[in-house]
Amino acid sequence: MKNYIVRRNNDLFDNMWNDFFRSGNNAQIMRTDIKEDETHYMMEVEVPGFEKQEISVDFENGYLTIEAKKEQTEEQPQENNAKYLHKERVESYSRSFYLGDVDTANIKASYNQGVLTLNVPKHKENNTHKIVIE
Repeated sequence: MKNYIVRRNNDLFDNMWNDFFRSGNNAQIMRTDIKEDETHYMMEVEVPGFEKQEISVDFENGYLTIEAKKEQTEEQPQENNAKYLHKERVESYSRSFYLGDVDTANIKASYNQGVLTLNVPKHKENNTHKIVIE
């Protein structure tokens, strides 16, 4: 007896969309490059589709958190009574990075063409000391 795989029509449709948008997983959200030198962390974070005022950057307990959030608006009526079949554009993203002790008063941020650039100075305190062996 042969085994047959039976699919419903909407399963085929869902699979088509999933294959087409496979790169849209969470690993692709807010892609970030982080460089470091002796005195600073330099970060470039992709935040396309957001305005500067929709992005917030906070530092607490060693964690730098970047959040991009669009205002929730009621969905506008669609022309010709069209309805969404598939919608992937998310209205809120957030990522956190542990940086440890930094000079929070002097963190600089700029936003240009969908890229948030952060310059995060490391804490100025000298963390080296001689360890006494008992």
